[in-house]
Amino acid sequence: MHAQDILPDNVNEVQINGTTIRKGSVGAFLANVAAFGDPALTGPDRDAVLSDIAAALPALRALGLFDVLEIRSPELRAFVEAQP
Repeated sequence: MHAQDILPDNVNEVQINGTTIRKGSVGAFLANVAAFGDPALTGPDRDAVLSDIAAALPALRALGLFDVLEIRSPELRAFVEAQP
């Protein structure tokens, strides 16, 4: 399967079980995970990254991302698992 089989170039989002998933959701999540791993990230910047991660979780769960991949950071994994 290729990326265009999921979302053609001219389509920017898809609905899965009533959840809108935008093109770039997984990439944004990965960028936020990388930012979270930066020890220099503190205070409001860290809170903003965690907020962005939490906001992405419904889409990532609808995709089944966490059914096949596990977050390596124990702290971030616990955060994600604690989110509704």
